[in-house]
Amino acid sequence: METLRAGTVAVLLTAEADAKASAARSLAARWAAGAIALSADGPEMPDRPARPPRPELLPPGAMPRRGKAGSARARFALLHALAHIELNAIDLAIDMAGRWGPAMPPAFTTDWLRIADEEAQHFTLLEGLLADSGGRYGDLPAHDGLWEAAEATAHDLEARLAIVPQVLEARGLDVTPAMIERFDALGDTAAADVLRRILTDEITHVEAGNRWFRKLCAESVSEPGERFRSLVATHFRGAVKPPFNVSARRQAGLTMDWYSSLGLAVPASKR
Repeated sequence: METLRAGTVAVLLTAEADAKASAARSLAARWAAGAIALSADGPEMPDRPARPPRPELLPPGAMPRRGKAGSARARFALLHALAHIELNAIDLAIDMAGRWGPAMPPAFTTDWLRIADEEAQHFTLLEGLLADSGGRYGDLPAHDGLWEAAEATAHDLEARLAIVPQVLEARGLDVTPAMIERFDALGDTAAADVLRRILTDEITHVEAGNRWFRKLCAESVSEPGERFRSLVATHFRGAVKPPFNVSARRQAGLTMDWYSSLGLAVPASKR
């Protein structure tokens, strides 16, 4: 029987974006059907996932401006950036399942392969919007900041759960409603509807991260809010800044006291 470790590594080492999305969905379906053994037997988890030759990856500060707000160029650039985030999110969820799933209860793997499946659906939906505009994913450069967070937390599940779902994905809860309003105001219902779907799913992704984080804190007799703040201050390269979508964060289990003081955090790179 195929092992979880072998299946997740195969997805991570799939370079072409559409093929990666398809492979992630297939792995989630095989797991749900009972065709995957909860085992770490197989190849080592890669330090980095395979990537297509395009887009060109640039440092975040070197990214070109998206263009005038409301223009076709700005729309395409925004949707391209979101597609890049979703492609990274596939790998992040797959890495979570493959790296730590074999040592965790099966429900952990069920959560993260479901999330990988949904991230793959998000990527496909965004790629469809790009195609409707006459382009495709890879036409513009992108940055590698999301996977840097994975590398910084590869040694520590609590740190990964704090940083990736509860900081990076939670930021999506904050900024997506304004993007939806912008697309609605422009009459771009197709893009607005895709982002509504993404926002609904992302609340459940952050909730899964929060739930498993709380379980680990309970096992180690740690106060979860205090542990979260400590891990973010140690491992996150930046500050957690408002505005916050308090309602969506609360639905995901993040209460205000967890993150309201983190805007003053010293970036990890300067410690």
